[in-house]
Amino acid sequence: MWMTDRPTDPEDAEAEAPVAPPLDLPPVVTVPEAVGMERFQLAGLEANLWFERRSDVLIVSFDNLATVDEGWPRGPWLGGRIAEMGYSVLGVQSFAKDWFRPSSAPTLLRALDGAGFFDRFRRVIFMGASMGGFAALNFAPLVAGARVLAFSPQSTMNKVIAPFEQRFPFSVRKSNWEGMPFLDAAAAVPYIRKAVILYDPFVPEDKAHIARLSGPNVQLLQAGHATHEAIRVVLKSGCLPILLRDLAEQDFIGPEFWRQYRGRRGVGKWQRAVTEAMARGDRHPRLTIAACDVMLKDGADLAFARRARRHARALMAAPTTT
Repeated sequence: MWMTDRPTDPEDAEAEAPVAPPLDLPPVVTVPEAVGMERFQLAGLEANLWFERRSDVLIVSFDNLATVDEGWPRGPWLGGRIAEMGYSVLGVQSFAKDWFRPSSAPTLLRALDGAGFFDRFRRVIFMGASMGGFAALNFAPLVAGARVLAFSPQSTMNKVIAPFEQRFPFSVRKSNWEGMPFLDAAAAVPYIRKAVILYDPFVPEDKAHIARLSGPNVQLLQAGHATHEAIRVVLKSGCLPILLRDLAEQDFIGPEFWRQYRGRRGVGKWQRAVTEAMARGDRHPRLTIAACDVMLKDGADLAFARRARRHARALMAAPTTT
């Protein structure tokens, strides 16, 4: 799970799959040509930009480690879901698991901004998860007034700045984590108009990164037991449209998100994480049994819940020692 950021079961794969993937590639153009176009690609050595116009709200979505595994060609990350919401999308697409550290992505974004491209939009929201969340925070200051929606982002993968981060060792070794610019997303946070960060506080590394990313312009959403792949729980709960709408309209995530997020109780990833937390150390066998009974009602086929229930019942039946 920590090595690749890839889905770990069929339910996760379904959550990540785009709803309406683009069927054809936009034309590859230059920056001056792109400014007035409704659909285009900009090509870089390490990254591409893919644009589709639909409204005056632009979502700038960034690839993550799992997206890179899908190969090429592919549409913007969550491009189908963004299309369903009626927003414009600018997909920042990486060719490698490099946290966008090479220069192509920011160079292309700067060029578009200098040409007046972002002036077409009433609101610009940079969005990403994990590696993409790092990039969304890092690059948002390139566009004046841009907002950020980040899921489980890293602040940096530099071992001196963040010695607590030991995940994704292969990808980190293959990418460059020495030298500025864009080495540390924490340095970018004060220059972002508004950032919303959703994370699981029970993931130690994510909690440590978020401690470095906090600020008066940051709204933190604690999604306990959503795991590092919290975006998948958000998608399966049907909450992404609420998050984007609130950030696009009021710069604040309101109570409707939390009402809708109750749907996480029916999401396998969240159920598994809760069950494992209760069963850890054999501390709560009665609660584990009760929770598993709820999960297994109506004939739900959840192997992890059946295993946890059997283990908890065995603990309850075991003789106590004095």
